[in-house]
Amino acid sequence: MLVAHKLSKEVSSPEGTLTILNDVSFNIVAGETVAVVGASGAGKSTLLALLAGLDLPTQGHVDLNGRNLSTLDEDGRALVRAESVGFVFQSFHLVPSLNALENVMLPLELAGHEQARKMARSIIEKVGLAERWSHYPAQLSGGEKQRVAIARAFATEPAVLFADEPTGNLDSRTGANIMELMFELNRSSSTTLILVTHDTSLAERCDRVLALDAGRLVSDSGVAS
Repeated sequence: MLVAHKLSKEVSSPEGTLTILNDVSFNIVAGETVAVVGASGAGKSTLLALLAGLDLPTQGHVDLNGRNLSTLDEDGRALVRAESVGFVFQSFHLVPSLNALENVMLPLELAGHEQARKMARSIIEKVGLAERWSHYPAQLSGGEKQRVAIARAFATEPAVLFADEPTGNLDSRTGANIMELMFELNRSSSTTLILVTHDTSLAERCDRVLALDAGRLVSDSGVAS
């Protein structure tokens, strides 16, 4: 499903070249749940961006669903994401001018689904927002916004779902409920889930834990790399 091969990422700064990721390699098989952990600045979000084709590595490459992302142009990577990838972010990233249902419909319509409204209504109900579908993001609580974001991410039945600190803006109880929902949808859809988190208990619920330290992969499920 996903192969990271000797990934390195360097960026320029006033102090010189900074290495964000350094020679990171691993394979993830279809249906796995994988947590990426590490201190702030360890390179977690950068790794997620490379795996999803939102950015390109300085060295190495990512194979996503059999496609080498480094060989594709920006439009090609966008097409792979549209076909295979879902995202859930800490800050929700909902379109404020669209109601909950319309936010979930958006990726379905972009993918050309004729039954976009029907499909969106179905997953809105699955995430417990059947009575809130017509509300706009400003009218929803943080937990409700994240439920909409999760519904939108799963709507196209992606092969892989990337979640970057999805409970970071939520209180502990709401966050726990949101993650229970995400794991439940993940099990029912057989989606591969890659989750960046600071929450140890959340990471332990995943099949594997990849730990980063200063841009290096220092452990994989607790086994030294």
